[in-house]
Amino acid sequence: MPRPIPLATYRVQLTSEFNFDEAAKIVPYLKQLGITHLYASPFLKARSGSTHGYDIIDHNALNPELGGEDAFNRLSAALKANDLGLILDFVPNHMGVHFADNAWWLDVLEWGPASPHAASFDIDWDTLPYRVKGGVLLPILGSSYGEALEQGQIELRFDPQESSFSAWYYEHQLPIAPERYSEMLRVIVAEADGSPATTEAGQKILDLAARYTGLHRPSRSEAPQLKAALASDPAVHSMIERGLNAYRAGPDRDTQTKALHSLLERQHYRLAHWRLATSEINYRRFFDVNSLAGLRVEDQKTFDGIHGLVKRLIAEDKLQGLRLDHIDGLRDPVQYCQRLTRLIREARGHSRQPFYLLIEKILGEHEKLPSLQGVHGTTGYEWLNAITQVLLDSHGMDHLDEVWRQASNIPPRLAPVLEESKRRVLETLLASEFTVLSRLLARIAGGHYSTRDFSADSLRQAFELYVMHFPVYRTYMTATGPSTTDRELINRTIERAREDWFGADEGIFDFLRDALTLDLTKADRVAPGKPRIRRFGLKLQQFTGPMMAKSLEDTAFYRFHRLLALNEVGGDAAAQGLSVDAFHVMMGERAHTRPHGMTATATHDTKRGEDARTRLLALPELADEWASMVGRWKAMNARHVTSDRDMRSPSLAFEYMLYQALIGAWPDVLDNSFVDRMKAYAIKAAREAKLETSWLNPNAHYETALERFIEAILDRSRSAEFIESIKAFIHRTSLLGALNSLSQITLKAMMPGVPDFYQGTEFWDFSLVDPDNRRPVDFAARQAALTAIENPNWESLIQNWSDGRIKLAWTRALLMMRHALQDVFTDGDYDPIAVSGPDKEHVIAFARRSKSDAVIVAVGRRLAKFSDHGRAWPYESIDATLDLSNYAGDFETANVSKAAIPCRALFTRFPAAILRAKVVRSSAKMPSPMRKAAREHGRTA
Repeated sequence: MPRPIPLATYRVQLTSEFNFDEAAKIVPYLKQLGITHLYASPFLKARSGSTHGYDIIDHNALNPELGGEDAFNRLSAALKANDLGLILDFVPNHMGVHFADNAWWLDVLEWGPASPHAASFDIDWDTLPYRVKGGVLLPILGSSYGEALEQGQIELRFDPQESSFSAWYYEHQLPIAPERYSEMLRVIVAEADGSPATTEAGQKILDLAARYTGLHRPSRSEAPQLKAALASDPAVHSMIERGLNAYRAGPDRDTQTKALHSLLERQHYRLAHWRLATSEINYRRFFDVNSLAGLRVEDQKTFDGIHGLVKRLIAEDKLQGLRLDHIDGLRDPVQYCQRLTRLIREARGHSRQPFYLLIEKILGEHEKLPSLQGVHGTTGYEWLNAITQVLLDSHGMDHLDEVWRQASNIPPRLAPVLEESKRRVLETLLASEFTVLSRLLARIAGGHYSTRDFSADSLRQAFELYVMHFPVYRTYMTATGPSTTDRELINRTIERAREDWFGADEGIFDFLRDALTLDLTKADRVAPGKPRIRRFGLKLQQFTGPMMAKSLEDTAFYRFHRLLALNEVGGDAAAQGLSVDAFHVMMGERAHTRPHGMTATATHDTKRGEDARTRLLALPELADEWASMVGRWKAMNARHVTSDRDMRSPSLAFEYMLYQALIGAWPDVLDNSFVDRMKAYAIKAAREAKLETSWLNPNAHYETALERFIEAILDRSRSAEFIESIKAFIHRTSLLGALNSLSQITLKAMMPGVPDFYQGTEFWDFSLVDPDNRRPVDFAARQAALTAIENPNWESLIQNWSDGRIKLAWTRALLMMRHALQDVFTDGDYDPIAVSGPDKEHVIAFARRSKSDAVIVAVGRRLAKFSDHGRAWPYESIDATLDLSNYAGDFETANVSKAAIPCRALFTRFPAAILRAKVVRSSAKMPSPMRKAAREHGRTA
């Protein structure tokens, strides 16, 4: 039986090439490694050809491209045979739309608000400009609507199998509303036969049209009868095909073009150029992805409609956990988790075992995870960044700040970069969503005499200031109002926005605050439209998350390159580091609050591979060398820079970023595939920055020059001196990066939480951002290596550390320790261990304990001073001593005092050690000086 709470999880990316059967093949390997749960990417039915599975089109079917039900059952059997559980990455927030494969969406396009699925999508039906009747904007056209129409790219077709009409734009199906069939049928008959009375098929069609005309338009219950009548006669089909010529738009076909336009204008949708999505889209999307439409899971029928298969898999014990994707996209996560917990309880019957439930959630600095029923924790971005920061050498950051300033002409302050990034996103990518909210706010203000004089423009400006100053991803307010924490956050943000306000409207921020907190809906307030106020307050929460994500992670992080290791999902690019004392405080709190959340060091969404990140952590320790190298490289490569049209390609800041990216990702062999990977990464990074080029408006001139620059500096025939220089520097950072990596996985596996391993990262992982980090994994090589090091020869592994087997062997050793002392790591306490000596700042030491069992953990950090320019593994010269007076174990035989164990006695292989021990006396809480230091310095070193 799988454990209810995992000891270790392993994330795989399922694709048509790596499907259920391929996943089943690696289950014995995962078992041997020490994994207890397979953590799978979404495997419900997604759009054909999907490489990630998040574009689900049917929540109640398994993805046929992964093998369908039969293959899934084979995977389930393999997991059960090896006592492994299964965790599904579940997507409750959105579905894949457009094209011709989502039955719910097609029904909404056909019937509009009358569709039973209309309530499932978050559509503002009455906000489209220049339309008397409401509709949903479809930004799918590659050109203007007029051009697509006149060029005949939009075609009206009849499906004889379904007996229905649809307009088609390439692969996009656009169902025609049945209420328009009557007028269409008349036009079709007139076009196909000038004397319809003499044609039996024509008369049949006209009789049918007459039955559903005028005020008697076909209802949803009558539409099947109408379609069935059209389906009964091949002669009718033939006439319809001929008659559709009346709507066949194209060059020099003005009458037909106008007829098709007139028909399309009376549908429940409006076709538009894809760029129009930035200003007028009126359905909630996943971030700015037009083809992913948000779901209203707060609607009970929608909730039930997307959870049927998941409930069955839980009931059949084929699913032991869920990871909830983008929880911040939901209108009311509190309500959702309550309903989901109830569903899980119903599915599992009398089982009292906990069901493992995680949320994808990015926490801001000092932000606490809100209380959500049944949730064990997050997927671990906050802990990824805590590990990164505690391994960081804060002493070198000031020098690195100056290097960044000189190299880029940008001050080392993140705040102004983030502010400009927010403004760019608000004006472009998410302008539509912001407009919808602004209009809603203006309608609320106009609904009462006391606030109707606030102009729409003033309200928009004040609201914009609030959004610009909002510091985290979202609040978690419910329909009853905000929590104390959320109210304080809203009030603080209002005051910051008020400080930047220079308008004349008195009271506008008080009104905005009362709308945001739902205070306008209280019984003592005279405010009409209370449902509208609630809609505004709750809908805003679904906007601030994408706003922050697109501004910080997908814009500012691609502009601010002070140290790329810090530019990680949920991270603080301006961080100075985390003191060991502060790290201990965080871990102690975690052990007592949410000990079962995940700890990740790489995911499918991280900005770079976990070992690329640890290489870059060496730069603050080598700040002087780094500054010198950057200056030399810029001089060497100046001849490859393009300066034209007042634009440098790459820009100064981007060139500095590229050198860091090269250091992190540099391969064993420099070949064309690496050059192609770097070019793809550079184009994505430049477009995300939205400065010289962007996704909305690609600058071909800049991008071409950027690709040429990368080709040139990585071409040995043109840049041999640069290549040799950067290789020499990378030799130094690679060793330090490897040591940092071993410290990183030691912390991940031993600290409170459930360690999660992303596919392939058992070996060194120097990937770039997706899709680079989703490349196929050679599991056969990993299986062979694991079998060969069942009893590891550590000296041999150290000598050949660059092949990655040492990371695999150490990972398995850590997981075997978790298996040996499961209670210690599942629910055990966390105790800091005091370190003394000249090099105490270079060691992190703690104990995990449960009753009399304990594990002593010690890892090194900031190790450059102990290495010999990359030629030796440093450990013997670390002059630090651990106080282990509370514990007894094998370390007592190391010819050292029981109470004072020098690190050289522990770091016999490399600067990381784990030791089984027994508790000989009750371990003290964190020493008061340590706790005081943690409080005083917080998250600084």
